[in-house]
Amino acid sequence: MTEKQDVMNACDSHESGKKIGRTSLLDSGEDFEVLDEEDIDDDPPPLEDAGGGKGNNSEESEKKNTDSDSDPAGPMDEWMDVLGNGQLKKKVLEAGEGRDSRPQKGQNVKINLKTYLKDGTLVAEQTDLSFTLGDGDVIQALDLTVQLMEMGEKALVQADAKYAYGVRGSLEPEVPSNSELSLEVELLEAIDAPDLELLPPADKIALASLKRERGNVHYQRADYAFAVNSYSIALQITESSSKVDISPEEENELMGVRVKCLNNMAASQLKLDHFDAALKSCVSALEHEPENIKALFRMGKVLSLKGEYTEAVKTLRKALKLEPSNKTIHAELSKLVKKNSEQRGAEQAMYKKMLGNPGGSGGSQKHQATPTWVRVTR
Repeated sequence: MTEKQDVMNACDSHESGKKIGRTSLLDSGEDFEVLDEEDIDDDPPPLEDAGGGKGNNSEESEKKNTDSDSDPAGPMDEWMDVLGNGQLKKKVLEAGEGRDSRPQKGQNVKINLKTYLKDGTLVAEQTDLSFTLGDGDVIQALDLTVQLMEMGEKALVQADAKYAYGVRGSLEPEVPSNSELSLEVELLEAIDAPDLELLPPADKIALASLKRERGNVHYQRADYAFAVNSYSIALQITESSSKVDISPEEENELMGVRVKCLNNMAASQLKLDHFDAALKSCVSALEHEPENIKALFRMGKVLSLKGEYTEAVKTLRKALKLEPSNKTIHAELSKLVKKNSEQRGAEQAMYKKMLGNPGGSGGSQKHQATPTWVRVTR
């Protein structure tokens, strides 16, 4: 495989992986209050990095640039333009053990990492940082470039904010908005991910929860497509079969993680206007927990956005019955009842018009309207 093909593979991984994010910013437990649906009003950022959604076609142009402009990597100390757009570059500082030692997507890797701002300020130093390559556990700059590193290699990576912490920046490490970063990376280890069927239940629960929390980070950063990807990975873990004995308590805990993922996935899909997918996620959550208020609330919102007001009102009334004091459900239900009333009024007006009975007066109309059973006296 040529260096150019490697770069193209990295770009393909960049499209399909939908990655970004760092450590969880949320507490464990139920993830989002119902109010969060209204609290986060920012439009999603450009989703070209996620390979879909409401973004533009910059992925296509990046592919073309990679095809036509990316040169094979030169000697050490020369920069590799990873995506062909000049926004993500890698330079070998110390050579590794050869191409065959490069890690594969899905493997668990371990690196040493130093993170610098453009002005040279060191903002973080991490040793033995572990993550699953391609799962979105780290910023895109790492997910894309570590795939191109050899075991034992030390490299310098320059990343535009787009492939780091974006317009929102980060609190930990402390990175200002729209900051370009320089990363010193040393690849220490790459091992195959554990077999989920053989994973002890406690480890499976912990792994699924970790991926869910990564999704929470993406959601809070308004990276909704990336959030969906992380929740999907978590769901795959919770739904995997097991060859290891699992107790009823562990099964219930795993089910709890699954429902939270489905709920949060529905919230992310709503933000992306993927209404059918969001409805499917709500239905799946309610199959496991029929009285889950958050799933009912989001299902009501989805049905409303799809114009199915009668069903939406019915669903929200069920949620409100379970939690009568919830002001958010009250407000949403009030809006829907009004919309449903207006829709029914418009339909009635249309039917009258279709039947030729606009409500006007006229002798012949009055005569025709006289019931046949009325007795006429002389």
